[in-house]
Amino acid sequence: MIKVITVDDHKIFRDGIASLLENDPEIEVVGEAENENQLLELMAKQPADVILMDIHLKDSNGINITIRIKSEMPDVKILAFSMHNQVEYVVKMLEAGASGYLLKDAGKEEMVRAIRVVASGNTYYSNEISNVILQALNRKNEPEVKRNNVLTKREVEVLKLIASEYSNSEIASQLHISVRTVDTHRRNLLEKLNVKNTAGLVKYAMKENILDSE
Repeated sequence: MIKVITVDDHKIFRDGIASLLENDPEIEVVGEAENENQLLELMAKQPADVILMDIHLKDSNGINITIRIKSEMPDVKILAFSMHNQVEYVVKMLEAGASGYLLKDAGKEEMVRAIRVVASGNTYYSNEISNVILQALNRKNEPEVKRNNVLTKREVEVLKLIASEYSNSEIASQLHISVRTVDTHRRNLLEKLNVKNTAGLVKYAMKENILDSE
């Protein structure tokens, strides 16, 4: 059972999420909070696997809360759930440690899928957010920074596919290598780039214009 906490400063929204998810056999909403203090008190009593995190709250900021949660409870997955689709919000949530970004106009089916994906340790972005990320990558015109001295050609290929949201099995199929080899490349990328998760890899790819490189 995936335990979920919703963080939003509108009770009607929190109630709506609980109602949508109440009959799902694999997901249980174990609590709700409208600010940072409530969330921390709740997590001390009833830890969650996934936190649905709004960005703009009355008394706090979802980005800063995400940074604190990931610092103190790194195994907890954060799924941003926001009306904002601007690239700066997406990037800041990724930098803070969020595992995914879902827009508030998502339907129940997509919400359930996103929760399951991030709970399993993978990343999830709604289609519109994926397009925002890709556009940001393609707009980057910064000079290449010694990337070729850090990553091998194969690692760059793997990183491109990770940033494009391919699964390990899909990457293996694309590059005609084994899933185990993909796992090895992913671990090497995390170590070489000194990042903790897939979100960190995506952030690096955005910064270094990996997706648009040859």
